[in-house]
Amino acid sequence: MTRKNKPFEFVLESVTQHGVADGVEELTLHTNAGEMPARLHPAGEGAPAVVWVGGAGGGLDGPAWGLYPRLAAQLTAHGIASLRVHYRRPNYLEECVADTMLAVQYLALQHHYRRIALVGHSFGGAVVIAAGALSEAVTAVVAMSSQTYGTNLAPQVSPRPLLLLHGTADEILPATCSEMIYARAREPKELKLYPNCRHGLDECREQVDHDVVAWLRQQLQGPEKG
Repeated sequence: MTRKNKPFEFVLESVTQHGVADGVEELTLHTNAGEMPARLHPAGEGAPAVVWVGGAGGGLDGPAWGLYPRLAAQLTAHGIASLRVHYRRPNYLEECVADTMLAVQYLALQHHYRRIALVGHSFGGAVVIAAGALSEAVTAVVAMSSQTYGTNLAPQVSPRPLLLLHGTADEILPATCSEMIYARAREPKELKLYPNCRHGLDECREQVDHDVVAWLRQQLQGPEKG
């Protein structure tokens, strides 16, 4: 009698903390399929949290001159944790979606964070839309300057809220990409377009910072927290 091969199961095996700087923990998430560098901005047990993922090249800082660490610091001050994650294999959509879902699982199971949002830029916009649709632990999704490829699950993000941000002068992925995703997505959804802002969102950085922080606080903490 032959034994059937079991399907591959992607799991987190261990976590190494390399140090702490300004309250931010430098981590490596060791999986059975490779390592994921990460930075944790912790908050109290049971707090809401955000997972931040990059574009096709991965990275921990995001667009607009370090949007991710900048906004993670602001959110921590309001009691919201953050985990910035670098993909194991950047630009491989399915694997990056799996990485993002594993990051959500890590926050929920090992830190007991609840109400977890996802934020991604460019290629990462498709990653967070897919991961948000597939993970029951996700509360809200933000896709910035998103590509359309890989966003076929956008309707399934609902009933979780989806925020789409895009610059009208995007020289890499036109704003029509987010408009198309918005048209396919179900409520609740919101689309913000920034005039004369390019793909990296540098020109509209202050407005994007404000809008993303305000929206995440609204979704994760409710109207009573502003």
